[in-house]
Amino acid sequence: MTVEFKNEFTWGNALAANSTQEFHENFEKAVDEAKKELGQTFPIIINGKEIYSEDNFSAYSPSDRRIKIADFPSSTVSDTEDAISSSKKAFEQWSNFSFQKRVEIFRQCADYFASKKFFLAAIMTFENGKNRFEAMGDVDEAIDFMRFYAYQMEINDGFCKRTSHPNPNEKTQTVMKPYGVWGIISPFNFPSAIAIGMTTGALITGNTAILKPASDTPLSSFYFAKYLYSKIPAGVINFVTGSGGTVGRTLIQSKDVDGIAFTGSREVGMKGFQEFTKNTTKPFISEMGGKNPVIVTKNADLDKAANGVMSAAFGYGGQKCSACSRVYVQEEIAEEFIEKLVENTKKIKVGMPWIKDVFLGPIINSDAKSKFENASEIAKKDGHILTGGSVIKTDSLENGYFVEPTIVEKLPEEHKLMREELFLPFLCIQRYRNFDDAVKLANSSEYGLTAGIFSEDQKQLDDFFSKIHSGVVYANRSASATTAALVSSQPFVGWKHSGTTGKGAGGENYLQQFLRTQTQTRCD
Repeated sequence: MTVEFKNEFTWGNALAANSTQEFHENFEKAVDEAKKELGQTFPIIINGKEIYSEDNFSAYSPSDRRIKIADFPSSTVSDTEDAISSSKKAFEQWSNFSFQKRVEIFRQCADYFASKKFFLAAIMTFENGKNRFEAMGDVDEAIDFMRFYAYQMEINDGFCKRTSHPNPNEKTQTVMKPYGVWGIISPFNFPSAIAIGMTTGALITGNTAILKPASDTPLSSFYFAKYLYSKIPAGVINFVTGSGGTVGRTLIQSKDVDGIAFTGSREVGMKGFQEFTKNTTKPFISEMGGKNPVIVTKNADLDKAANGVMSAAFGYGGQKCSACSRVYVQEEIAEEFIEKLVENTKKIKVGMPWIKDVFLGPIINSDAKSKFENASEIAKKDGHILTGGSVIKTDSLENGYFVEPTIVEKLPEEHKLMREELFLPFLCIQRYRNFDDAVKLANSSEYGLTAGIFSEDQKQLDDFFSKIHSGVVYANRSASATTAALVSSQPFVGWKHSGTTGKGAGGENYLQQFLRTQTQTRCD
């Protein structure tokens, strides 16, 4: 019997049930629990064994560098090769598990995560600086990925399909089969959702995997690997921490790795893709960022537009591939819209992300802080900063990487701040005259991940959906103009340089990327 998919949707359900107080009470308890977990030494996991090391690196909270999140091993080339070898050895046994058994295992893992979601979200607020709503959304998405991919396996009968043949003596079918060993290289910004989503995609389809988390955020995905490895054959999942230059490079250069799933910057992703496929054709599933536009027309509800743009630009400090970083506003209403947007932005509460009413926490690390300072200096010189532009140096926040949400206008359209993905709370505004010009400007980026529009004119909305060159597009979304796609409802897919496959995570076409088709014929 197929189990229907339903999103976890914790905060949305709390709002609908008028139980937000209970949500916050549960979160406060989880914060206290999470504090007791921090600062410990954790292992890597290879071939079903937890392996500790004397050569460790430390991850610290971006909110307060005095808070140690964890120590993890600085894995070597040899460690990574051992993980690859164990995955290769485990592949035959795991791929021969029935898809129903794999589905059962991942549903159980999803249920476990659901039972621990407040704790896991609280850990994340310390680890990468998301506020409690963003962190819970991240954990919810991980749960959703596991359940949705389990559902997809069921409704597609394990991707085995009878086909017809005009000769009744020939019985034919197509069977999609796993490739083998996959390397999973995940980012800091969704350390639960993206890491678990990509790894689940590989494993539930019968592949084996080596998961390499971002070094800034190794703890969130460790809980996934720790739960799972004891429930499946040794070597099916390996968890290897360390630098991209060592672990990531070894995965990409190995002849025994059959596929890579990567989420990160375009520069790193393209180098990885070119290296991984230089001698042979192998699958490389990659999501590589965006420079996401929003168009605000003279027919827009400006309050809705200002709210939607502010949330999309500054939620989690712009550190989402889907964050809005460009706004094109029609000249007739530009002043009024900008005034509303700046006013909303100045009201943002910045602070420790585990505190109830904080909207914006820190950016992830010192490199991001330096990038922000450099971008602000360039903006002051080449444009006009409407609000923000400075590092926050108040006593209560001085030990973290806190910066002001920043809005800039009057930059040339070809300026680097209008073109390059910054991954910062940094928004550029341009004005336009004609709607067609706005669509062309929105499409002028080499990226094509998300895009949004605010207009009450139905023809403009139809034209936008027809002409915009992005994979995930929204109209009049006041909650967030370009972010917060939901598993199943809004598959997350990048066009142009934002992705390599055109298949969206959390969508019905995602799992097939981890499989290859075999056509089988039996003759009577």
